[in-house]
Amino acid sequence: MKILVTGGAGYIGSHVVRQLGEAGHEVVVYDNLSTGHRWAILSGTLVEGDLADGERLDAVFEAHRFDAVLHFAAFIVVPESVAEPLKYYANNTRNTLGLLERVQRFGVPHFVFSSTAAVYGMPEQSMVDESAPLVPINPYGASKMMSERMLMDLGVAGGPSYVALRYFNVAGADPEARIGQATPDATHLIKVACQAALGQRERLQIFGTDYPTPDGTCIRDYIHIEDLARAHLAALDYLAGGGASAVLNCGYGRGYSVREVADAVRRVSGVEFRVDEAPRRAGDPPALVADNTRIRRELGWTPAYDDLDRIVADAWRWERKFANQ
Repeated sequence: MKILVTGGAGYIGSHVVRQLGEAGHEVVVYDNLSTGHRWAILSGTLVEGDLADGERLDAVFEAHRFDAVLHFAAFIVVPESVAEPLKYYANNTRNTLGLLERVQRFGVPHFVFSSTAAVYGMPEQSMVDESAPLVPINPYGASKMMSERMLMDLGVAGGPSYVALRYFNVAGADPEARIGQATPDATHLIKVACQAALGQRERLQIFGTDYPTPDGTCIRDYIHIEDLARAHLAALDYLAGGGASAVLNCGYGRGYSVREVADAVRRVSGVEFRVDEAPRRAGDPPALVADNTRIRRELGWTPAYDDLDRIVADAWRWERKFANQ
C-alpha cells in the first residue's frame, strides 16, 4: 500500500513508519519537524511541511495516489492545552479538518487516526471501554474528540473507512534502540524516571499519594510503543480487508501505579534516584485502564511486550543511548 503518515517523524509516528517499511509498504512522511526528528524516519521519504499549508498538502495528494492516511500530527501536552487552548484547536482539530477535506477530495479509501484516552476525561469506572461517555476535561482531549466526530460524520457521508485508536499511556522504545522518545521536556512518567536515574533530572515527582489505590498513587495502563505500532498495521490490514469503521482502545487491560513504575526503573537500571511527593494535579483520575476486548476481537491484536520491566528496559536502553548522542 502507498501510505501518507502525518507526524511520522515524532515518537509514535516514527515507530509506525519503521514497521510499515519493514512490512513492505511505500511510505510518505509529512512532518513540519517542530517536535519530530529527521533522523527518526527509518523508512519512506520525508516531505517537510505543515498541515496548515493547504497548497503544500494539495501538492502531496496530487503527486501520489494514497491507499491510506495515518494521522499522528498533533500537539499533546495537556497543561499547555489548558494555557493555550486555541493553539490546540487550531492544530489538532482545524488541521485535521483540512486533512480530511483532502482525503475526501482525492478519494483516499482508508484513514487511521491517533486518538487518546483523554477523550474519556474522568470516567466513573477505572476499567474503561469504548462505550464510556466522552467528557474530556482539557482542550487536548476535546480537540481529539472533535476530530473523532468529524471522522465519524464523514464516514457516514460516504468518506473513508476508518479506525480511531484511543491510546492509553505509551512508553518504551524500539527494542534495538534505533529510535525512541526524544521530545524535549517530555512529561511521560517512564521517560522522566529514566532521566532521573541518569542524573538528567534532579528528581522524580509523584503527584498525589492519597488516591484510593493500593499504594495511594495513580494507576495507569502502560503500553509498549512496539505493540501500539503493530495495532496501526493491524488496523490497516483490517480496513483493507473490508472491515467496518471502528473506535478501539489501545492498552493492555491492566495498570501499574506511579510507585510501581519508579520501582521498576530502579530495578532495571540498578540506580537509586530521588523521588519527591507533591500534591495532586487537577484532573488526574485515580485509575485509568483500557478494556481492550474490542481491539483484540476486531483486529486480532495480541500484545507481545506486555511486561512492565520489558517496557522500562527498552526505554532505559534508549535513554542511555540518546543521552550520548
